[in-house]
Amino acid sequence: MTVIVGLVHRRRVHLAGDSAGSSGSQLTIRRDPKVFTNGPYVLGFTTSFRMGQLLHHAFQAPHPEGDLDRFMVTTFVDAVRTCLKEGGWARKDSEQEQAGAFLVGVQGRLFEIHDDYQVGEPVAGYAAVGCGDDLALGALHATAGLGLKPRERLTAALRAADHHSSFVSAPYIFARTPR
Repeated sequence: MTVIVGLVHRRRVHLAGDSAGSSGSQLTIRRDPKVFTNGPYVLGFTTSFRMGQLLHHAFQAPHPEGDLDRFMVTTFVDAVRTCLKEGGWARKDSEQEQAGAFLVGVQGRLFEIHDDYQVGEPVAGYAAVGCGDDLALGALHATAGLGLKPRERLTAALRAADHHSSFVSAPYIFARTPR
């Protein structure tokens, strides 16, 4: 259904995403963005437009404080869980809560939030989620040492996924962490 790509460059996190919405074999180009800012964060989602709408418009993003790793795993994820539950989107299976996958950038760091709410931070300084993630990760790896600007690298990753996946489509939307 999508690809969201992100990278860290000069203490800022840059995200980009496509505009495809898919259901089975049907593809719709959506106007609502999959990447956006919310407070000090930049976020990019996959899995469900409803989840993304809640993260964009209903999520009261807590201000980061203290140890950022601990904050993201506890305070941030707890706030996301509450938002998704109150918005009627959270799922529970065998007593385990599940959501969707998304990227989060804050304070110059890039995090992956997975459907079981685990928080990961890629050592490489770039990440991708969605059905085109492997294609995009290959492009991000291949462009790492070429001196390209963040938007150029993100565009290359999106174009690779767009070219090889029938569930990824332009136009592309870009966002970055606020200064």
